[in-house]
Amino acid sequence: MAKTIGIIAIKGGVGKTTVATSLATDLANHYDKKVLLVDANFSAPNLGLHMDILEPEKTIHHILDKKIHAKSAVIEKFGVDVIPGDYVYNRELPVLKLKDKLASLKDSYDFVVLDSSPSLNDEVFSTILASDVLFVVTTPDYPTLSCTIKAAKLARQRGRPIAGIIINKIRDPRYELNIHDIEESLDIPVVARIPDDKQALRSLFTRIPLPVYKKNSPLSKEINRLNAALTRNKEKKSFIQSIMPFDFKKERINRELLKDSFYSKTFKH
Repeated sequence: MAKTIGIIAIKGGVGKTTVATSLATDLANHYDKKVLLVDANFSAPNLGLHMDILEPEKTIHHILDKKIHAKSAVIEKFGVDVIPGDYVYNRELPVLKLKDKLASLKDSYDFVVLDSSPSLNDEVFSTILASDVLFVVTTPDYPTLSCTIKAAKLARQRGRPIAGIIINKIRDPRYELNIHDIEESLDIPVVARIPDDKQALRSLFTRIPLPVYKKNSPLSKEINRLNAALTRNKEKKSFIQSIMPFDFKKERINRELLKDSFYSKTFKH
């Protein structure tokens, strides 16, 4: 049965959807996993724009509205099965039933990746409740960290484990929060540190997910390292890294710890 991973952030602009689509396409294309990617941002869905799905006829909105079966909304793109959102759907939906609506599909996949809403409402609750494990995406600044603290608190209150923090869009470490600051504030390990990647903008413009568009970009490589932990594979290292006897990067150590905890503790619901 699939492991359901929720990608959450209680602030727009941190790159949450880019991380979600990159995680899913990298798992499918570079680790040969069967992946379902779902747009769970019901009020402002845009996952389809990242996956080159511009005019979907059947969406997660239709599934929640009891109009179609979940399987009939699946669209295959870039090696991933995708359930997109409807950009203009305006009916009230039972969003907290997301888990139940996707249950029939889980046996067909290795991973289900949910791209959540960035709003503190029932939409993000639906992702938290539907997920076996969560990753929180943040940028290394004080305003975003304060929102990330809220997201972490929310997840803990709902009894869903947070596997780690993904720091995205690192631009100038001299004037940004470091990994120690973030881990100390959240009491959650940082499992990925991603520099601000110019290729991400180009990837979105072409509507090709970054691990497919440019697999050696900084974001693609760090997501690949994280997925190595999720699939219990060895991380790919550069030549310099391979000849060094030890690698003391905190996020790499955290990923090694994640390999075991991800399976031994996460999926017991």
